[in-house]
Amino acid sequence: MPIRFISRHFKKDLGIDLGTANCLVYERNRGIILREPSVVALRKSNKEILAVGTEARQMIGRTPGDIMAVRPLRNGVIADFDVTRKMLKHLIRKACHGKVFVKPRIVVSIPSGTTEVERRAVIDATFNAGAREVYLIEEPVAAAIGAGLPVHEPAGNMIIDVGGGTTDVAVISLGGIVTGQSIPVAGDVMDDVIARYIRRQYNLMIGERTAEDIKIYLGSAYPLEEEIGYEVRGRDQVTGLPKIIEVRSEEIREALKEPLTAIVNAVRHTIEKTPPELVADIMFKEIVMTGGGSLLKGFDKLIESELGMPVRLADEPMTSVALGTGKTLEHIHLLSRVVVAGKKATS
Repeated sequence: MPIRFISRHFKKDLGIDLGTANCLVYERNRGIILREPSVVALRKSNKEILAVGTEARQMIGRTPGDIMAVRPLRNGVIADFDVTRKMLKHLIRKACHGKVFVKPRIVVSIPSGTTEVERRAVIDATFNAGAREVYLIEEPVAAAIGAGLPVHEPAGNMIIDVGGGTTDVAVISLGGIVTGQSIPVAGDVMDDVIARYIRRQYNLMIGERTAEDIKIYLGSAYPLEEEIGYEVRGRDQVTGLPKIIEVRSEEIREALKEPLTAIVNAVRHTIEKTPPELVADIMFKEIVMTGGGSLLKGFDKLIESELGMPVRLADEPMTSVALGTGKTLEHIHLLSRVVVAGKKATS
């Protein structure tokens, strides 16, 4: 009895949504326990980690010369293995309350288009961060499970997961992806497009955080009932001095047209490749949108009007992927049916 208690006390099951913009950690039977930006601040000279997550994100654009704030994940995959490993170690330690002897079993979400090499990199980084078992689940499947879709039934379920680095579109049946596409067009690209528009139109330089604020407040994919304005502060490219301008929601909607069209085309292309029986299921059930990018005003209306199919937002679009990894852990018999790769510690 004491051994069983100790084993239960020191073993943890964690689900990690390893996102380009944010990392969420789900603990079995507890729910989401951590939500941190995927940002690491480090010293340039010796790569010493100074801050991770929220604290590091506050440093973006505000660091002195010897410190840089980096995002180790780009387009949904690991761009800097060593920094990603350290970030994962920080998250796992925090989830385990600093107990270094706790070796959790971890399910990590990955974009559907990742290569075998990229999948191995995620597994290795998670093992190096202190896991005893690592399993990978594709983001669209995790998002669908988190959104409450019956993915294990022999029926079509369509999900559009618009994250920070990638947009994953997939039709899921019997626990697997029947047709799908992953494109590197999502929230980050929208921010870049907004920053370029402000620079080109107003000769104003703004940072990525300001561009994201503009997207959240002004951004829309479909005409608003009442168009709004937003005061933007930045540096004038001509004079080099601070400058304030007002930007309208109509302008930002026009600036976002290109990335939004790319996402709509990815959805259209996926539907074109889907068997007709599954398309009929989707028409009956609705297409479900998840991810932070899906919160762009009127995005669901745009896709609905372009494709002539019913579309709805998930109840918790920002956390659907993390909730999906957690539900997989809590119904462990489903694990073997949805994971695309897995590995246990050899010792």
